[in-house]
Amino acid sequence: MRYSIRGPHRGPALMVVAAALAGVAACSHGSSSGPGAPSAAPASPSASSGDAAPATSAPPSPTPTPTRTYPLSSAPRTVPSVRSHEPARGPGWRPVPAAGVVVARGSEALADEGRLLAQELKIRYRGTVAAGPGDVELALGGTGAAESYTLTTRDDRVRITGPDEAGVFYGTRTLKQSVRGSGAMPEGVVTDAPAKPQRGLNLDIARKFFTADWIEARLREMADLKLNQFGLHFSDDQGFRIASDTHPEIVSAQHLSKAEVRRILALARTLHITVVPEIDSPGHLGAVLRAHPELRLLNARGVPRQGAIDISKPASARLVDELLREYAGLFPGGWFHVGADEYQALTVSSPETSYPQLAAAARQRYGPQARVQDLAEGWLDDRAEVVRGAGKTAKAWNDGFFRGGIVTADKDIEVEYWTGKEIGARPPVEYLREGRDVVNLNDEYLYYVLGQPNDFVYPTGRRIYEQWTPRVLRGTTAVSQAYDAQILGGRFAVWCDLSGAQTQAQVADGIRMPLTATAQKLWDSRKPALTWEQFRALADRVR
Repeated sequence: MRYSIRGPHRGPALMVVAAALAGVAACSHGSSSGPGAPSAAPASPSASSGDAAPATSAPPSPTPTPTRTYPLSSAPRTVPSVRSHEPARGPGWRPVPAAGVVVARGSEALADEGRLLAQELKIRYRGTVAAGPGDVELALGGTGAAESYTLTTRDDRVRITGPDEAGVFYGTRTLKQSVRGSGAMPEGVVTDAPAKPQRGLNLDIARKFFTADWIEARLREMADLKLNQFGLHFSDDQGFRIASDTHPEIVSAQHLSKAEVRRILALARTLHITVVPEIDSPGHLGAVLRAHPELRLLNARGVPRQGAIDISKPASARLVDELLREYAGLFPGGWFHVGADEYQALTVSSPETSYPQLAAAARQRYGPQARVQDLAEGWLDDRAEVVRGAGKTAKAWNDGFFRGGIVTADKDIEVEYWTGKEIGARPPVEYLREGRDVVNLNDEYLYYVLGQPNDFVYPTGRRIYEQWTPRVLRGTTAVSQAYDAQILGGRFAVWCDLSGAQTQAQVADGIRMPLTATAQKLWDSRKPALTWEQFRALADRVR
């Protein structure tokens, strides 16, 4: 907008107008340090003199019209960074008392997003009404990819549109961070979308109990980072941490009630985060087996293996499937993680000799050439079928997918690639060549293991930011770009092997920047424009 003085002004009146204009310019400009901040207004010559013209003097020539000029705006500084910004000239947008958040007609489903944004920006939520000066308008529409959005700032307004609610929500995160970091949203058009559809955090609450409040705080952090998937590993040798109606005897003393889980799920839903439950089997079932010792896997000498269930017994499948069905009903998301890693029967030199009952069951079910490996792969397929019947896609750890057997894992099970160190862990390219979809949980970069056992070290945000991309699935070497579309994304993982090594608060602090760096690389896997020091400072400012 231009402020113009129409016609000549005399003496004191001219001074009053000039002073008023100078005050408006100063108030509207604020700090010039943030992205998109306008440059200072040029001073009016009449305002600089400070002297009123005598009443008897000749009328002064018309005062030049004051103008304000703006440099081309810069992209908003956010974490993760926006993928594209079309600059423009203008003052940008700032939240002022008269501003509000409104929802376009036909987009009433965005009311939750609107109320949250208004609360965060400390302005009013006005519902489904026409947008006015200073407003932020949210609207569904467009033909972009899932989770994409367009954020347009012009004429003292912001409009955020997207083809789905999640995309519009991520647009509100961009606006929130830009305002938090610089006080304003720069003029122009942001067009943004994630590089990967699955972006998240994985948490082991089986070995170390985490409270519902702590989990909810992490969900809020994740939402601001545009992360959309929270893996919840709640069953292992050390504990079973969610209340059970079908098998209350297996539940640990410290656990989440189902009411607490529903509260967590309700928050996650408003933040567009899917919670993915995991019941790991046929290994890592120690907490379950303490209540059902008759199902423990015994070797030929009658010695049980830690956490392993005997998959030759029909009762083992019945127990695990009852649990899968119960928790598939509790968790509404589209995935269920069924584990399949580190089954101890397959870590010995001759599984058929050490576990003759498994070998016999494999031959009976799959023919005379079948091995224990085939029985384990069949177990994975059967558990995947159970969760598929509940309307969910199965996930499983990569060392549960074997080569060279009679039985092959179903192709629709997502491979969660974490390691190349375990028996059965093949190079990532083998899974990709088979046409499988893979999710990246590379233990070289993305594993935060409490106490740092087994040569693990706490990952740093800097190393992730500077070296890792979603194509670096194992070690430090990336797979070919040709496989990029099969890599669905990744999750940063917290594992609590030595549960007393850190408190909940220390874990939250320790994962803050590694998770932030992971979010950046999952949203935009290209080489970042900022240095690590700049990125870290930005994260401190906007989060």
